Amino acid sequence: MVHSGRVALRARQEADVAVLHAELYEDVEMRSRADSRPWRPVPAGSSESPFAVADPTDDEAVFSVVEVADGSPTGGELAGEALLWSIDTHNRSAHIGVSLRPAYRGRGLGTDVVRALCGSTNGGPGTRSLVAWPRGP
Repeated sequence: MVHSGRVALRARQEADVAVLHAELYEDVEMRSRADSRPWRPVPAGSSESPFAVADPTDDEAVFSVVEVADGSPTGGELAGEALLWSIDTHNRSAHIGVSLRPAYRGRGLGTDVVRALCGSTNGGPGTRSLVAWPRGP
């Protein structure tokens, strides 16, 4: 797990998929702003769900965001997802993606998520550049 402030980033778990799919993917307006790909109806249990648990890849690091209570390193509530994508180990760069569940927006957790992503080594040793594209309200 990677920690920063009030959040922890952990590997995606099967129990996260239904919650993330319902609150982040099924919000069509927000999902359309947050993803460069067009929205299309996909069942939560499908392997096509963007939140489905998948094997790690070299060009993407996917996390579930958990709000930790009282600085506890374990437990807490699922707050959303975060990812490093388009990881380029040659040019030592990556893009950042953060999506928080509606109940967790506007509380400063996004800042902690970005700090955790920047502090992690999942962009590869010596990562020099992380790119964030702001979307949504």
